[in-house]
Amino acid sequence: MKIQESAENYLEAVLMISRRQDTVRAADLCRQLGFSRPTVSQAVRQLQAEGYLTVDSGRHLALTDKGMAIAERVLERHEVIAEIFMDLGVSRDTAYADACRVEHYISAETFFCMKRWHRRES
Repeated sequence: MKIQESAENYLEAVLMISRRQDTVRAADLCRQLGFSRPTVSQAVRQLQAEGYLTVDSGRHLALTDKGMAIAERVLERHEVIAEIFMDLGVSRDTAYADACRVEHYISAETFFCMKRWHRRES
């Protein structure tokens, strides 16, 4: 099943935030992604309905196994692609911004080959 780019971005953001702090709330996603509270709330409801996120009674967000698998895949792509771009001389900010766009569109085959090449070059 193909998940939309925006959903991948939300799941990746939840993972990134959860690595920095103990709990993740919708307000954290608003800050991370730069979206309004209503926009984030709607996305969180949709991701929860599709089984990617859970929300507990304290309104803490957590990735399900299904959501975690996607978030880890997207984050790995983001990091590897950004590293490759920086190795090419691209500034850190531009590399991460460009990687955020590229990570959603390259094929698994292309990413595998890029990652394999990067590991040999590093």
